[in-house]
Formats: sequence, C-alpha cells, structure tokens
Amino acid sequence: MEIKMKKLRIAVLGCGRIASVYEEAFYKLKEEAEIVLAMDKVLERAEKFAEKFPGCYASDQVEFDSFRQILLQVKPDLVHILLPHHLHGRYSVVSMECGVHVLTEKPVTISLAEADQLIEVRERTGMQLGVIYQNRFIEGVQEVKRRIASGEFGKVKGAFSTLNWYRPESYYKCDWKGHWDTEGGGVIIDQAIHSIDLVRYMTGLEAKRILGHTARRVLTGIEVEDEADAAIWLENGAVYSFYACNYYTTNSPIRVEISCEKATALLTYNKMEITFASGEKEEILPSACPNSKGESYWGSYHFYQIQKCYQALREGKKMPWAAEDAKKTLEIVQGIYESSRINGPVEL
Repeated sequence: MEIKMKKLRIAVLGCGRIASVYEEAFYKLKEEAEIVLAMDKVLERAEKFAEKFPGCYASDQVEFDSFRQILLQVKPDLVHILLPHHLHGRYSVVSMECGVHVLTEKPVTISLAEADQLIEVRERTGMQLGVIYQNRFIEGVQEVKRRIASGEFGKVKGAFSTLNWYRPESYYKCDWKGHWDTEGGGVIIDQAIHSIDLVRYMTGLEAKRILGHTARRVLTGIEVEDEADAAIWLENGAVYSFYACNYYTTNSPIRVEISCEKATALLTYNKMEITFASGEKEEILPSACPNSKGESYWGSYHFYQIQKCYQALREGKKMPWAAEDAKKTLEIVQGIYESSRINGPVEL
C-alpha cells in the first residue's frame, strides 16, 4: 500500500518581484506543499500574493518579535526568505529558533561571520538551512559536473566567466540596493555570484588564492562596484578568470567556460556546448520552459531546487546544498572585495 506523505506547510517572507517565480513553482508543487503564510512589509503585496492560495494568511507584521510570534502561531514547516541581502541572516536565525526550516535566496548572508552564526544556530536547533542557486539545475551544468567528477574530461586546466548586464540608475532607487551595509556589494554579490557558484559547482574545486579589483566607473550614484575582475587560483593550480559589469547596454547572455584536458565546456545563458579535443562538438539544450512571470535573467530553474528541497524534507532527509556550501561561494565574493581593498592577493 502506498504511504501518502503529508503536505509541507510553507511560509513566504517577502512578496516583491522575485516572488512571482516562486508563485509558479508553488502551483506546480501543490500536491507536495500548501502555502499557509505570506508576509511583506507592504500589506497589499502580502494580500495579493496570499489570495492566490486558498487558506493562506497575509500579514505585514514583519518586525522580529511579531514575525517570531506569527511563526509560533502558524507553525509552518519551512519559510522562504525573499528579502534584501542584509536581512537573510537575521530572519533565518529567528525562523530556525522557532523550529522552522529555511530556504533563502542568495547570498546566504553578506558577511562570513554571520554565515558562521547561521551554521551554529542550525546545529543548535536541528533545523535545516538551504540557499537558492537555481542555475545549478541547468541540464548542461549537471552533465558537465558529472563528467568532470567521473574523470571523463580529464584534469581541469582553467575557467572563465563573463557577465555584461545592464542596471540603470533607476534599478538602485530603493531603500537597500547600491549600499554596502544592505546589499553587501554590487555586481559581484548581486549578479555574478551565480557565475562564481557555477564554476565551483561544475569543477568541484575550491578557491585558494584571489587577486581581484573592483571599481565604480559608470553608475556613480551608488556606493558599490559596477565592475569587477579577478584571477582566482583553484586548489588544483588552475586559474579562473572572472569578469563582471552591470553598465552594459543590455543583459548579454552570461558565459561560463571550463577548460579540461580532454574537453572544453561553454555555458551561454542555459545552453551548454562541449568541444572535445578531437574537434567533435556536443550541445546540451535546456528542457525547462521559461518562467512566464518575472525577469528572464532569473532563469527557469527555481522550481527544480525547491522541488528537491521539499522532497528531502518530506522524506526526512537533508536538503541539498546547505549553508556551508553557500558560504564557500561567499568566501570567493568577499575575497575579491578584500583583494581590491588591500590592492593585493588574498589567501583562502
């Protein structure tokens, strides 16, 4: 006889732009989870989100004490944190201390010290903490990771990533973007962090040394960087060449390339092209449909990571790619910032 697992009770904290992507995922996962709580500092946004899910309660009581009380009353199994970067850590702590698992948008936090605190709280409470890096689920990314891990491509010789996107001054006309203390940085931590994470994920290699530079060249109305570059030495001696800017004229497709002894894999947006040493080529095309809501550059793969996390919780297993993994990506981000600050190399 088939045993039917109970549905997860899900809360959403932050009902702004990115919430539209989650909305689509929730519809697809309605047999696995029910949305019971939607919270936002703007009540109208919370109500608009909640009305799409029968029985979902909406609230604008997001101050820490009020948030804690509502979690204790509603008792969700997991909360999605879709807030400004500097709030990820604090709300994750409150949630876990209330006995609620957490799946937060990237970055895990904006400081390594706070990331360590989150790991300590997770261990103390027995809760789980996952971080969204949806691009790991691109089919070509999964396949290249598998082939590198199996040894089929041989040793990793190098990597590069380029991000040339467009963020006008108006993008920063809000109360947290463009400031070091709330966003934690600019183009690196907000956009190119995904490229950094993909290099880590596909190669399976950690960074050991960073020589980086950041600048504010065009978007002079912000505190943080609009351009960055770095040489990043990986643990096997290979060098990862990193470049990002967000003052280009459009959102050009992200490119991430991994060069190995027997093959080179190039990801352009979500299409992977593999060129073997023999000259033979192979393409791995995406099967995921684009999100009908939200920005195209958010990708089409949130659903897959959310599904994996829900499945793990329902089966009593650990969610994939926990806080320690996300901290490793944050270490590279912070290493580039620190290298630029001291105008010299940083050892990790």
